Amino acid sequence: MPNLIVVNNPKNWTFEIPGVELVSAKSYLSEEHYSQMRQVRIFNLCKSYRYQSIGYYVSLLASARGHKPLPNITTIQDMKSQTLIRFVDDDLDELIQKNLSVIEEDSYNMSIYFGRSVNRQFDRLALHLYNLFPAPLLKAEFLRGKDGWHLHSIDPVSTGEIPEEHYNFLVEVATGHFSGRVVSTVKRRTLRYDLAILWDPEEKEGPSNEKAIKRFISAGEKLGLNTEVISRDDYGRIAEYDALFIRETTSVNHHTYRFARRAEAEGLVVVDNPESILRCSNKVYLAELLDCHNIPTPKTSIAHKDNLEECIREIGVPCVLKQPDSAFSQGVLKTETEEMFMREANRMLSKSDLIVVQEYLPTDFDWRVGIFDRKPLFVCKYFMARNHWQIIKRDPIGRKLEGRFETLPVELAPFQVIRLALKAANLIGDGLYGVDIKQVDKKYYIMEINDNPNVDAGIEDLVAKQNLYDRIMEVFLKRILTSKNGIAY
Repeated sequence: MPNLIVVNNPKNWTFEIPGVELVSAKSYLSEEHYSQMRQVRIFNLCKSYRYQSIGYYVSLLASARGHKPLPNITTIQDMKSQTLIRFVDDDLDELIQKNLSVIEEDSYNMSIYFGRSVNRQFDRLALHLYNLFPAPLLKAEFLRGKDGWHLHSIDPVSTGEIPEEHYNFLVEVATGHFSGRVVSTVKRRTLRYDLAILWDPEEKEGPSNEKAIKRFISAGEKLGLNTEVISRDDYGRIAEYDALFIRETTSVNHHTYRFARRAEAEGLVVVDNPESILRCSNKVYLAELLDCHNIPTPKTSIAHKDNLEECIREIGVPCVLKQPDSAFSQGVLKTETEEMFMREANRMLSKSDLIVVQEYLPTDFDWRVGIFDRKPLFVCKYFMARNHWQIIKRDPIGRKLEGRFETLPVELAPFQVIRLALKAANLIGDGLYGVDIKQVDKKYYIMEINDNPNVDAGIEDLVAKQNLYDRIMEVFLKRILTSKNGIAY
């Protein structure tokens, strides 16, 4: 994707940065060559972004042309909002207090160039601010009050305001930014579209292992998708891409949900989208949704502090208690007696006003059907861990033992399993889902719908192999083309 730096007057540009084209704002706005370009990143370094200024119109028209402006109009407006500037989340406040504790004065100005601070010890704080207000060149002003440091203002700066002693640093970080960061050591071709995979290699129970990520990258590049792995620190770069594929465990109160929201607002193709995360991450919602659409599930009740005795009469023991946001067999508990039920239910209700109580159905395995774009992708049997009622057994010190698995061709799975999985997943949307189903004799019951199911090399891809990754990337390409051209492919 070409990179354009747009400035008021290129004659005043004194920096040598490889991999970019320098353009005057007037040329960018008026010359047909630039309006006809596609898949372009615009780095707007005009002197001013005030309303209806030439800098304002560079970002505004870049968005209209389908280019990727930094900053975009939303960021420009956010920097003007004192309400947003005054709003500081817990993570940012902790960074501010920790970083600025070494400052003796009662005020401090921080220069932020492409998410980096000239003072390297403040890099983490600089990156957090850049993620909140993505603009190439920023200046943040902090003031110390009686209760600690506060962010007073954050503003874009023009290149004319950059101190000469910062020049070398700016060139260094800008060069690094434009060169990009990639996982593969193979030199990349110039490809048509950019897809970001949000993945954390340190996540112990993430939805894809490293080999699977490499296979996604390979599949994307065969289709012309420049596929890059990003981390939570790349929040400010989301607008540079055409699509976002989340391969971290998702949660509403989590950076994965913020990434999905931001990407969707920027017009990216997002898997999984915020609505799917919101719906699938809450088991109370899923229980109500499946009940309303007459989807077979184990006998289920929604419990609160005032109906526990009613629930135990209706469901009986043993039964299963589920926290609304439970995942990977955590936050799910089997209770053997009424006394245990009351104790554990009250414990869970101290964290959530509602929990799920479900009939216990003992089985040797659970079916998992992977679905994407309303079509089945893979089918697995996940067997219960030895001497345990779940597929994952954890000991008191956190070690886990998993049951074995069996991957089947989709066409060999029972027809009822596939049909029921599709019916349930279609209630959520057209994203990537994993539908868990229990089979008791010839009856099938939906257990849950996961918004970012495991796609691990050596497990879910055991039958389809590379074709599994190819099919997923083909859907991304189809959706990108549809979003760019307005035509369904």
